[in-house]
Amino acid sequence: MQTQSKYRLLVVRLGAMGDILHALPAVTALRATHPEWVIDWVVEPIWRSLLTAGDGETRDTAAKLPKQPVVDRVYFASTRKWRHNLLARETREEIGAVRRALKQEHYDAVVDFQGAVRSAMIGRMARSRRYIGEEKPREAAAKLLFTEKVATRGVHVIEQDVDVAAAVAGDALEAMQPMLPFDPGAEKWADELMTDAKGAPAVLINPGAGWGAKRWPVERYAEVARALLNRGLRVFVNAGPGEVMLADAIVKRTGGGAIALLCSVEQLIAITRRMTLAIAGDTGPLHLACALGRLVVGIYGPTDPSRNGPFGTRFKVLRSSESKRDHSRRDEPEAGLLTISADEVIEAADALLYSEAAR
Repeated sequence: MQTQSKYRLLVVRLGAMGDILHALPAVTALRATHPEWVIDWVVEPIWRSLLTAGDGETRDTAAKLPKQPVVDRVYFASTRKWRHNLLARETREEIGAVRRALKQEHYDAVVDFQGAVRSAMIGRMARSRRYIGEEKPREAAAKLLFTEKVATRGVHVIEQDVDVAAAVAGDALEAMQPMLPFDPGAEKWADELMTDAKGAPAVLINPGAGWGAKRWPVERYAEVARALLNRGLRVFVNAGPGEVMLADAIVKRTGGGAIALLCSVEQLIAITRRMTLAIAGDTGPLHLACALGRLVVGIYGPTDPSRNGPFGTRFKVLRSSESKRDHSRRDEPEAGLLTISADEVIEAADALLYSEAAR
C-alpha cells in the first residue's frame, strides 16, 4: 500500500483514441502544475499506447521517462469486452482485480473525463471521497455518481476537460500540448520507413472514420493524393481496423504512388511525428496529428468542429453550411460532406504547406 505523502489523483477516460487525446492536454497541464502529484489513469487496453510504451505498472515516472511521460501508473479496464460476458467467471475476476487495485491506492480525488455510466462505475471503485465530473455529462445518469459537478464554460471538448481538471485543486489551467510516449521499436520502424524520403515533406491521409456519415469519399481522397504526389510530396495512407480496402483504393488510384500503412498505435504515433501535414475527417488520427503539432486539414460533416475539431496546432477546417450536427450512425456520407470538393481540400493543403515553407 502506498503512503499518503503525495496528492493522489485517478483519471478515468477509457477511450476512444480521439477522446483520450482530448483529455491529455488537461492532464498534461495538471502534471506541469503539480509535478509532485501521483497521477494514474484507467483506460481500455487497446489505447494503452497513448499513455505508456511500457507495461503501465511503473510508478513515479512522470516527466522522467519518455516511455510514460504524463502518468505514473496505467490501469486497464476492458469494459467493452466485459459487457458482452458480464456473468462469466473471467469477467468477474478481472473486474474484482481492478476494484482491489484502485481501492488500495486511497486516491484523494477521481476525475472523470468520459461522463458515461460505465466510466463512473469504474471510477467509484476507487472509493475516493471526491469524484469530479461535468455538470452535464454525456450520459445524464453518470452525474448521480459524481460528488462534485463542474459547470464547464469551454466550447471545444479540450477546453471543457480543462475546466473539469481545474476543479481538482482550483488551478487556473490552460490546455497544454500533450506529451505522448516514445516507443523505441516504433520509432526505429518509422525511421526506416522514411529513409528514402530524400527530405521531401510527407503527408498522412486518413480516409476512414468512426461511421459512414463522417467518411468523405475515397475517390476524392485519391484525387488529393495524386495532386500532392505531383507536387513532389510523399503521401502515406493510414488504414485503421477494417479500413484496408479504403487505403488500397487510394494506392491503386494513384498508380502505387501513395503508400498504405497498416500499423499499430505505437507506430502511428511515431510516423505521425514525421509528417508535415495530415488530412482526415473527425477521427482519432486527425486528433493525434493535432496533439503532435502537425499541420492539419479537417474535413467535417455531421460533427461540429467548434467542439470536436482540430485544436492546438495550425489547421484549416472544411465544412459545408448545409451540414447539421448529427451523431446518427448512418452508413452513407452526410449530404453536406459531399459538397466539399477535392479542389477545396487541395487548396487548403497548399495554403498550409506554403505557410510552413515560408516560416
